[in-house]
Amino acid sequence: MWWQDLLWGVWNGLTAWAVFLAHLFGAWSEFPFYHVARSGGWYDFGFLLGAGAWSWGPAGGGAATRRRSRQRGDET
Repeated sequence: MWWQDLLWGVWNGLTAWAVFLAHLFGAWSEFPFYHVARSGGWYDFGFLLGAGAWSWGPAGGGAATRRRSRQRGDET
């Protein structure tokens, strides 16, 4: 099902950074960085969402802070 591939892609994307660092030091060789057997449109989309999720927080938080400061009249 497409939603299973999407969820697996998000999960593998979220854990990709930790698995990548572990692979650099020779650990967790039995866990793949990217699950080739599941590759496809929905898995790839989920993987990109999950891998990029680490950058969503700082980007969104900065925009919200700028928006609040403009509403108060604190122009920068």
